[in-house]
Amino acid sequence: MLVEQFETHRDRLRGVAYRMLGSVPEAEDAVQEAWLRLSRTDADGVANLGGWLTTVVSRVCLDVLRSRKSRREEPLDIHVPDTIVADPDPAEEAVLADSIGLALLVVLETLSPAERLAFVLHDLFGVPFAEIAPIVDRTPTTAAQLASRARRRVRGAALPDAGVAAQREVLDAFLAASRSGDFDALLAVLDPDVVLRADAGVTGGSRLIRGAAQVASQAVLFEQLGAESRPVLVNGAPGLLAILDGTPRAVFCPTVRAGRIVEINILADPQRLAQLGL
Repeated sequence: MLVEQFETHRDRLRGVAYRMLGSVPEAEDAVQEAWLRLSRTDADGVANLGGWLTTVVSRVCLDVLRSRKSRREEPLDIHVPDTIVADPDPAEEAVLADSIGLALLVVLETLSPAERLAFVLHDLFGVPFAEIAPIVDRTPTTAAQLASRARRRVRGAALPDAGVAAQREVLDAFLAASRSGDFDALLAVLDPDVVLRADAGVTGGSRLIRGAAQVASQAVLFEQLGAESRPVLVNGAPGLLAILDGTPRAVFCPTVRAGRIVEINILADPQRLAQLGL
């Protein structure tokens, strides 16, 4: 049956759409649109169903990315993509080992729609440039150049240390220092050039903070709010879910490199947290 054929491709399509859009609801919408288009198509005439569906999802995502440029209200430098939150179970860690890091998604948000599509399809999913070219209305050579430009930007992303256990150890040290109000201990676990990005939504007081001293000060203040910090996996990396009065208030995702936290992304937009089912 057609629906069964489609379901065999759903996970890959969802992965493409999420990496393209950084939004869980929009990714689901893109996959659903692909199904609707397939249901109106003579599937018997489609030689490569997986390739056809990937192309459809990519075109839908490209349209969404282009429309964002005219309607995005918050600055890109404080926008945090949707997070994938899971309990820190060993089995989950194995499943999520190849998850895309939140810090990388943040960098992808700064690319042009065509650059993002070329990079995601080629570098993350192995789609040949000959197949990418017609989606972005370019030649294969130009599509390769788009991916190359994106690759140079992505090299600047804060890529984490390998190993969930090592990352969690640094996060635990950060959390202990925050709870005790130990400013010096916080400075020891933070990179001097650490960046904290807190996305609280359009009217929620979003902020971008740079520098270890400034971030350490914010960490001490945050702990004084009295929120419970529950360990979770955020896009496959150790993170925290802040809960206040029984309600999830923020997802905290640090990026650890060389034993120090180099970037912290916090999603605290109540509307988006609710959409993610947190």
